[in-house]
Amino acid sequence: MPLSEHEQRVLEQMEQALYAEDPRFATSLVGKSEARARRRRAALGLLVAIGGLALVVLAVTMQQIWIGGIGFAAMVFGGVWAMTHPRTKGATLGTVDADGNVTLRTKSGGPSTGKQSGKGHRSAGLMDRFEERWDKRKEQGPF
Repeated sequence: MPLSEHEQRVLEQMEQALYAEDPRFATSLVGKSEARARRRRAALGLLVAIGGLALVVLAVTMQQIWIGGIGFAAMVFGGVWAMTHPRTKGATLGTVDADGNVTLRTKSGGPSTGKQSGKGHRSAGLMDRFEERWDKRKEQGPF
């Protein structure tokens, strides 16, 4: 039975929250198809970068600077393409409040007006936990 649009959105938000909270654990859960897509993207980017390098070498031998410029641009594009993670279309980040409401974030970083209800609770982020521990240690004294 396929998931409804709302369930798919909630699932995507949960995945994004997991990536934000613990990226190492989240990447260990990446499916085989997504890992295959990442390898394909890296291989394609590497091929474009190598092709750009070949154009630069060709430009030096032919003494055509414009070919070298195109080759350099291809090298940069291929490297960036290989190193970046493909973004899903329409994905937005959100936070889950203690009462289970999901607050979506806009591209500018601020909260959007629309809230959705969901199950679960929001755990403190890694930096928030570090700050809380630091404050507790400062209050308790040196020993």
